[in-house]
Amino acid sequence: MAFDSTQQALRAEMLLEYADIENDMCPTPKQITAGCALSLEFPEDSLEEVKAIIREERVEIRGIYSKVGDRYVNMEL
Repeated sequence: MAFDSTQQALRAEMLLEYADIENDMCPTPKQITAGCALSLEFPEDSLEEVKAIIREERVEIRGIYSKVGDRYVNMEL
């Protein structure tokens, strides 16, 4: 998950931790254009729960991406 601001990245990290969803803060891949250098990785099987949290808590994100081969595909919210 990529963000436009560090504040939103840290907020999302806190919300996922509160929901007991494993996540890792990492540098945003160069292939993803975002205003923030931080992204969150989380298990694919948590995708629907993460989407629900992002919508409910109105977290501003650039997008949720999945790596396919050597590129990243934006998943729909």
